[in-house]
Amino acid sequence: MDLDVAPTLMIPATELAWRFSRSSGPGGQHVNTSESRVELSWNIADSLALSEAQRQMLLTRLGRRLVNGAVTVAASEQRSQLRNREIALEKLAVLVAAGLAPDATPRRATKRTRGSDRRRLAAKQQRSATKKQRQRPSAE
Repeated sequence: MDLDVAPTLMIPATELAWRFSRSSGPGGQHVNTSESRVELSWNIADSLALSEAQRQMLLTRLGRRLVNGAVTVAASEQRSQLRNREIALEKLAVLVAAGLAPDATPRRATKRTRGSDRRRLAAKQQRSATKKQRQRPSAE
């Protein structure tokens, strides 16, 4: 089953590598006998679904998660292997979409308003007066 990440990107099922293992957690004796934990890997470096710009963006943004150019997600939340497969596909799609998302526009610094300056200074004066009243009277 191909994975739709974005309108511009679809990862073919042939590029996805699945691994299954026994899961920990709820399930009783079922857990000891079935391989419901799912690991889904996708090799970004060798993928034919990506343009060169997309590949570079993903390699730089997901660099810490990559092992030999491949990103891996695991799912063991559910008792069913099928449901864990669906969760792993969703996790990978979200991760790749976040890696390809455009950068947020940088914040433009703005000036403080006159009113905010006045309020800040008035609050400082009020605090100063409060602290002055707490002091012992000086012996002058």
